[in-house]
Amino acid sequence: MPVPALPRLGLGCAPLANLYTAITDEQAEATVAAAFDTFGGDVTYLDTAPHYGMGRSEERLGRALAGRDRASYLLSTKVGRRLRDLGPGESPDEQGYVDSPARAREWDFTADGINATLEGSLKRLGVDSVDIVYLHDVEDHLREVRTSGFPALAALRDQGVVKAIGFGMNYSGVMAGLVADLDVDVVLCAGRWTLLERTAYDDLLPVCERRGTQVVVGGVYNSGLLADPRPGAHYNYEAAPTDLIERAQHIQRVCAEFGVPLRAAALRYPFAHPSVVCAVVGAANEAEVRDNAALFDHAIPDDLWHALVERGLLDADVPLPLTGK
Repeated sequence: MPVPALPRLGLGCAPLANLYTAITDEQAEATVAAAFDTFGGDVTYLDTAPHYGMGRSEERLGRALAGRDRASYLLSTKVGRRLRDLGPGESPDEQGYVDSPARAREWDFTADGINATLEGSLKRLGVDSVDIVYLHDVEDHLREVRTSGFPALAALRDQGVVKAIGFGMNYSGVMAGLVADLDVDVVLCAGRWTLLERTAYDDLLPVCERRGTQVVVGGVYNSGLLADPRPGAHYNYEAAPTDLIERAQHIQRVCAEFGVPLRAAALRYPFAHPSVVCAVVGAANEAEVRDNAALFDHAIPDDLWHALVERGLLDADVPLPLTGK
């Protein structure tokens, strides 16, 4: 079964699950509607996971998709964490999400666990199938992934239950090893191939190019530093070190010389590598979706990329997303 042709821009649905800040059901629905209105193309790509708010993201996304033509969107979710109801006396481990349902996450890479997790996602999403399933954050569970988790997912692909399978995580080196050894269709790599970080360029992307594995990038703003590079900004989910803040600010100043917002450059840059097919960006409201769409369409002159190399802000050996303009 061929891998679905993903659009260049997709909606990351973690913020729909009250990531750090609560939003209403109406805000979540408006966010999804805005993605359909502004991201363009024949289909809209939406990525979610049971982990996001312990099922809340999938539930809200399912309500927002109700009544829409199934052919109008591509949908991905993730497996590896199985949800269950909280037992007596248990407290939720929200992991950054607020006001979550009374559920717990449990790692489960057995075939029964993979199947049950996907069935739960389909029920919350209100659909009969998803297009892509990623094994999620598996860096500490590689033995289970190789012996049961990935084979179970591959069986679902062979049966036509899902169209494409892969991995979604922040650790590009771990994914490089998995792509090298396994029949992986697509990976979702967060934060490792950005204006500030080339890690995936050195380990994951060469393997993906050799194997024909498609790459979806997430975390293009590196947890916020490339969105607003100020003291106190976050990088890789933690407080950004001073040297990286200064480097991001320098990049921002160069972008300003060419009339380009820093976020527009950050969103476009990963497409310099031929294996990158899509960037997934999160949004918690309609305005953020429309802003991301506008940034993605912002014209960026080739001279900007050359200037970043000349001033030592991009390495001379990395590819550039040149357009000939």
